[in-house]
Amino acid sequence: MTLAQPIGSQGSDFTLSDKDFDAVSRFAHKHFGLALSSNKKPLVSSRLARRLRKLNVTDFGAYLKGLEDKTGESERSELLSLLTTNVTQFFREPHHFETLREETLPPLIEKARKGGRVRLWSAGCSNGQEPYTIASVVHSLCPEANRLNIKILGTDIDPVVVRTAKAAQYAPDELSQIPSQYKKMVGKDGASIASEVRSLVSFGVLNLIEPFPFPGKMDAIFCRNVAIYFDTPTQQKVWSAFQQKLNPGGYLFIGHSERMSGPAAQKLKSAGITTYINQSAG
Repeated sequence: MTLAQPIGSQGSDFTLSDKDFDAVSRFAHKHFGLALSSNKKPLVSSRLARRLRKLNVTDFGAYLKGLEDKTGESERSELLSLLTTNVTQFFREPHHFETLREETLPPLIEKARKGGRVRLWSAGCSNGQEPYTIASVVHSLCPEANRLNIKILGTDIDPVVVRTAKAAQYAPDELSQIPSQYKKMVGKDGASIASEVRSLVSFGVLNLIEPFPFPGKMDAIFCRNVAIYFDTPTQQKVWSAFQQKLNPGGYLFIGHSERMSGPAAQKLKSAGITTYINQSAG
């Protein structure tokens, strides 16, 4: 997830006051954890003006009031989509998937083959390329993974991208990013993810700044290029939540521009480029 880019002069007939921008910023931080600095004002104004025109709303104040209403949940999702854009691809930052294949998965697969439970999480999964990449690596090492207790969870705060991820349909240029050794993850129709890979993954909508609603711990968590858009206190809160959700020895993979900090940094040992291992005893 990355902050959306300006769309030129569209919507320039609307004016976003400093007061309204501050209100949008507070709302985005409270509900999504996003930190909108003042230099994002033209961006926010451009995107929101486009939305207001579509809704036939005449001012930002009325729009913001509607967001706070109990019936504003669907529009809050629209606002999130306006403020962010999802940049992702299959096998993005390939060094993480090399570590996954060579170091993380072998002992986990051995555990699963002995009847153990294995859980992997793509937090901020966007359109699904990341969790399907994880599933493809799992399946390449363990073709019988669907018969074992191995599950991959993909979550994102944006319900729109979660629906896209569940559909598992991708354009040819997206699928062309897949390395040749993993081409079997593409279905026979050439436009979707193969069923044996797809069946390893389940999806849900989840806000990372809220308590995680699912029980049990994870053996690996991917959360890449999401926390960079949080302020430092929110980042540290999320890092600590991930550390507590990891099994001892579990892996955390973060984005190339993100850095570990706060209390979690005392328990997560660096194990490579933006890769950490949980050293906590549990």
